Amino acid sequence: MPPKEPDPTDQPNAPYRAKPVRTKPSRAIRRLVIWYRRNAAVTTLVDTASALVDTANATASMAGSMAGAAGNAAGSMAGAASSVAGAASSVAGSVLQPLVFDPLRRLQQGSGGGDPSRDEPIDDRQRLWVAVDGMGGDHAPGPILEGCLRAVKLLPLRIRFVAESDPLQAAVSAMGLREELNEAVARGLIHLVTSGPSVGMNEEATVVRRKRDASINLAMDLVKRGEATAIYSAGNSGAVMAAAIFRLGRLKGIDRPAIGALFPTKDPEQQVLVLDVGANMDCKPEWLHQFALLGNIYSRDVLQVRQPRIGLVNIGEEECKGNELCLKTYPLLAADGRFVFAGNCEGRDILSGDFDVVVCDGFSGNVLLKFLESVGGVLLDVLRAELPRARRGKVGSAFLRSNLVRIKKRLDHAEHGGALLLGVDGVCVIGHGSSKALSVVSALRLAHSAASHGVMDDLHALGGNSSGAAACG
Repeated sequence: MPPKEPDPTDQPNAPYRAKPVRTKPSRAIRRLVIWYRRNAAVTTLVDTASALVDTANATASMAGSMAGAAGNAAGSMAGAASSVAGAASSVAGSVLQPLVFDPLRRLQQGSGGGDPSRDEPIDDRQRLWVAVDGMGGDHAPGPILEGCLRAVKLLPLRIRFVAESDPLQAAVSAMGLREELNEAVARGLIHLVTSGPSVGMNEEATVVRRKRDASINLAMDLVKRGEATAIYSAGNSGAVMAAAIFRLGRLKGIDRPAIGALFPTKDPEQQVLVLDVGANMDCKPEWLHQFALLGNIYSRDVLQVRQPRIGLVNIGEEECKGNELCLKTYPLLAADGRFVFAGNCEGRDILSGDFDVVVCDGFSGNVLLKFLESVGGVLLDVLRAELPRARRGKVGSAFLRSNLVRIKKRLDHAEHGGALLLGVDGVCVIGHGSSKALSVVSALRLAHSAASHGVMDDLHALGGNSSGAAACG
């Protein structure tokens, strides 16, 4: 082996040579950048990093003054440390600061309409009257009233709240809503309407014929008389549908009303309307065809989709696939020139964004709806169980928590509030039986959106024009 060359620094009188200082950011800084990009909640780390950099600068300056007696070489080393600290400060300011923007912030955007936290005042002249079934729902009437009180502050609405007097007064006292309710009544934002015995959640739908003074019937009558532009109820969905048919009546040309629910898609800006999701367990091909016509008008007028793409829920894309209902419905949809039929829609494609309206029988639609309601909670539970439990994993989980909560929020049925009952002569929104204040606000936003876009005019034109040109032009 050749002899090793002597290192000059090993010689007794050799001059000291400072090792070169690496200016490449450390692995810790790179990881910090990655975490910072993933979650806006760590914006405070910028301030912390800047403070640490200032400390490093001060330490470097102190090292420079202390090394003055040690010679020029040590002084240059302190200067290099100071330059490294300056570079770190530049990284914190120019690299981390632009990453304050959270790429998942769009997940927080709700459905249909403006920002609920709007700051501009509401013009009382633009408020629309909405009738609310105050006795409908598992938790009525307290949380329903609470949601209405929030809604009149956030939305251009006035509410006719229909409920039994004694349960309402008891709920107002128990929840401490007396002062807020009195203020809303004095301003003319809420009008209380006293009803008779209500329809229970476990009662048959036909009970609405016997309980003529039930809250759901009186609320429907308000819409029928033109004293309200829409109705919302979180009560017995069968009873709500029966009351709507008996009191409001069906639209001309529509055999069976359908419940349409808005599902999220992979695009935060787009939603897909799925109907029917529970009104008709067994359907005929003609009914699915009518659902497509209803969904096309709603998607175009309210969701502002220029040419809605209609899909038929099936087990395959091919025309020859499916059960008897799908095989007979496909040619009806394909032959109708009043809307754009995009073909069969498999289960995996419902949330893909490739369809704007999806039609199916009420049994299949209700299964889809209930499955989607569980996805958000299950997703968080799985991630919580699978994330590493070591110190590094806990830190990463803390940074991702707000993003995961936003994803759950986007999949939460409470954020959508309710589903539209399409096919009756009036705007009717059916809420989930477990609805509370947040769901009520979201449902009332949906009711206001449908009532303010003139959707009923086009639905009436659909039944009055056999060619459908006026309705779907």
